[in-house]
Amino acid sequence: MEILKTHDKILSGRYIPHVAPTNKSPELKNLSLGWTLECNDKWKYLRTICKSELFSAKALEAQQCKREEKVMEMIGFIKEMEGKEVKVREVAMVTVFNMLSSIMVSKDLMSLDKQENGDGEMGLLLEKILELASTPNISDLYPILGRFDLQGLQKKIMELHGRFFEICEGIVEERREEKRRGSILGSNQRDFIDTLIDNGSSNDQINVLLVELLSASTDTSSTTIEWTMAELIRNPECMKKVKEEITKKLTQQIITIKESHIPQLPYLQACVKETLRLHPPGPFLLPHRATDTCQLMNYTIPKNSQVLVNFWAIGRDPTNWENPSVFNPERFLDLNLDFKGNDFGFIPFGSGRRICPGLPMAAKQVPLIIASLVHFFNWSLPNGKDFTDLNMAENFGLTLRIEQPLILIPKIKG
Repeated sequence: MEILKTHDKILSGRYIPHVAPTNKSPELKNLSLGWTLECNDKWKYLRTICKSELFSAKALEAQQCKREEKVMEMIGFIKEMEGKEVKVREVAMVTVFNMLSSIMVSKDLMSLDKQENGDGEMGLLLEKILELASTPNISDLYPILGRFDLQGLQKKIMELHGRFFEICEGIVEERREEKRRGSILGSNQRDFIDTLIDNGSSNDQINVLLVELLSASTDTSSTTIEWTMAELIRNPECMKKVKEEITKKLTQQIITIKESHIPQLPYLQACVKETLRLHPPGPFLLPHRATDTCQLMNYTIPKNSQVLVNFWAIGRDPTNWENPSVFNPERFLDLNLDFKGNDFGFIPFGSGRRICPGLPMAAKQVPLIIASLVHFFNWSLPNGKDFTDLNMAENFGLTLRIEQPLILIPKIKG
């Protein structure tokens, strides 16, 4: 609480790891939303425009049909995969990524069917960037070695970001050319990239924003979806309760689950919250930095010190949670807790100035995808394995993933 509320202003600086592109390319430092050193005016402008155009209540309501459309495309793809192995995180990642890209640039940038649409370059780039960003870097432990890039991580990630930027650059230039030709979309068809162009944003500014928003939102949401499905498979009684809740509240014959249905499903929402408590996508949140010397819990924190918030430990603290290692969604039915940063025992998206700007969108798309996966299919493990055989080991990185990717066999509900 002292870090994220009492000293929020002083500790709202960002520690930037050496692998971040902004360290190698200084001109990008004032263009980044996530990796800015301080909450300066440029950062505030970026947060404001993202909130108004993407994450406000009005914007989210306008985007609702697109998110629901992408979920039904996912359901259609999985139906074709009946009886075959489905990589849950991969399917969730493509779905979330296309939700965002359809809102921001009015097109899908990934494909559920890689055989039909090439090799899925965007997905490969994203996975490689996240893998490198999660690799322990000696330059973060000994900053004096940063200039040497001894592990070659910064060089590799700059190459990947460069290719990602090239793809985004092509999209931006295409839209600029459409505007020059007078092919302007109607007000009801304008998207995020139109707003950025009309506000005078440079191509570099737009590219950085697109890459950050697409990669961060996709990784955290798809990881949460995978963990939730793993917990429901491992706890069949919880899975049964979610299915019964959907059937009872929405009827068995429902053709599509809509975002407007989610508030009617408190047990489903409790399952998502319990997953976030046990398996937070960002176990240490993103690292904070002291912009000035301050006193924190009777310790002197020197200026520019890195400050970490261990939410993984907070979520498993027995003084705050009964039987903290047990997946028990019912605990959230009795607790009036949300994840908007007001309850400091439950802050999976952070709090204060640096709270995740995409929280309102994640709060809609994650339960929508999970509800659809649970309602339209019965799931089993490959080769007839029992749910007790499911490996729930964690793989620590930039996000906290399940060590062995969750692979399930779908069967369409009769």
